[in-house]
Amino acid sequence: MMRPMKLAGSQLLFGKGCLEHIKSLDYKRIAVVLGGSSMVKSGMLNKVRGMFQENGAEVTVIEGVEPDPSFATVKRGAQQMLDFQPDLIVALGGGSVMDAAKTMWLYYEHPELETLEDVLVASPFPKLREKAYFCCIPSTAGTASEVSRSVVISDTETGMKHGIGNMEMMPDIAICDPEVTLSMPAHITAETGMDALTHAIEGYTTKGAWEMTDMFNLKAIEVIARSLRDAVENKPEGREGMALGQYLTGMGFSNCGLGIVHSMAHGLGALYDTPHGVANAIILPTVMEYNAPCTGTKFKDIAIAMGVDGVENMTQEEYRKAAVDAVKKLSADVGIPADLKEILKPEDVDFLSQSAMDDACRPGNPKDPSFEDIKNLYLSLM
Repeated sequence: MMRPMKLAGSQLLFGKGCLEHIKSLDYKRIAVVLGGSSMVKSGMLNKVRGMFQENGAEVTVIEGVEPDPSFATVKRGAQQMLDFQPDLIVALGGGSVMDAAKTMWLYYEHPELETLEDVLVASPFPKLREKAYFCCIPSTAGTASEVSRSVVISDTETGMKHGIGNMEMMPDIAICDPEVTLSMPAHITAETGMDALTHAIEGYTTKGAWEMTDMFNLKAIEVIARSLRDAVENKPEGREGMALGQYLTGMGFSNCGLGIVHSMAHGLGALYDTPHGVANAIILPTVMEYNAPCTGTKFKDIAIAMGVDGVENMTQEEYRKAAVDAVKKLSADVGIPADLKEILKPEDVDFLSQSAMDDACRPGNPKDPSFEDIKNLYLSLM
């Protein structure tokens, strides 16, 4: 059964210069959530803060969100919000910052929630927007958390990642100005870009895909494939293309789900701190080959979107291989390793395989995997 759709919040801004929209926002107490120092060093924090202050708003900054945000960080930020009482929460940063800030928002609105488990089992899901609205200003082009209902938070005690998804957590305002991404280092650009491509390909082939989500995800594959190399070289057209590509797939995959690339990547991130985009990029081609028999003619569309020539004259076997090879080439071109030899330890494969089987993304995979299937996929990448 198709899940209810929501493409984004109430205000959705894209393109060079759209950061100016801040000046039209009528909020009085702003909590800006940051990760490391990149938004400070680039001057973007001062720019954003200045625009809010021009409107007469008071601004506080909550810093220190780590690459895989922990529940401890969420609780710390929620307490700072409880002390400050913002009416608008702004996530200024990449996917980790946006995920952490969304979850801080949840615990700020509902201080009676004490543990991560309280939210994981909550039914009905807690209502938001009684105290504050939520705005995302992404600095990376990868997760599309600014147009997504989902977050991933790590359990502080176990390190395991947990996904939380509900339409209540869809940001109200998304401001996607490519200028904000200009300070992103090449390797982060590559990693987050391949994360976006994984969202698009998994979203296009997942069990929950249908015409509307296909429209977003297939176009995202095309835009990402032609933009990522230039974005890694910090060319303005590449930056703008990647901002658009990840934005498109965010509206696609959020409404149809993902698959076992993400299920397998989540465990690697939890166990080894492997960057999520790197894990996705390495796993994606192998899982594409595994899923190919259950995807109809969709790999033909993927090959065309990836820029492969002569697809119309290829056999099914040829265009499936061409689609996978195009993904491998793009990943290699932007500096992603081809396998998990430097990451994966054989003694961890059983644990990782069970974690992937238990992951929330696994049921959406076009081919139903067994424990042994996933184990063999991991082993093939060593």
